[in-house]
Amino acid sequence: MASTRLLTPGDAAELARILSENREFLDPWEPLRGDDHFTPERQSALLEQALRDHEAGISVPLAILGPEGRIVGRININNVVRGALQSASIGYWVSGSHNGRGLATEAVADARRIAFEQLGLHRLQAETLIRNTGSQRVLERNGFMPYGLAPQYLRIAGRWQDHILYQLLNPEWSEPAS
Repeated sequence: MASTRLLTPGDAAELARILSENREFLDPWEPLRGDDHFTPERQSALLEQALRDHEAGISVPLAILGPEGRIVGRININNVVRGALQSASIGYWVSGSHNGRGLATEAVADARRIAFEQLGLHRLQAETLIRNTGSQRVLERNGFMPYGLAPQYLRIAGRWQDHILYQLLNPEWSEPAS
């Protein structure tokens, strides 16, 4: 069974439920969110925009599926840039009840395949909070390498926080070092 699938408009209520149940668990890793973020209406609006971005070729919004095939998280391929860069970024989360089971690792592997094999990208990047060792392990298991530190990179949990930058290059696009 696939570990991810493209999100649909019908997933809004389920996402709202999972996010509400995991609000406290996800709070240290996410931007501050208003109460409306956790409603089916807001998730529906966010999904509609994500699916428009997907149609435009600039993102791939995916559900992370648990062993029973139900949604347990989300992974997104964001900010697809063509031209000379051929790059995108990924971001993901898994519910607390399914955390630590390898689902994020499998989902990142799926996103990597989509980015490189279907989208034909050269590079994927991801960022993690310095203390998010779990997410760092997920990326490293998928071949991502740290390449820098971004001071005060994102406003997470209400304050600007430093992030470790990771990248993975498509081995099909590798050129010999000069």
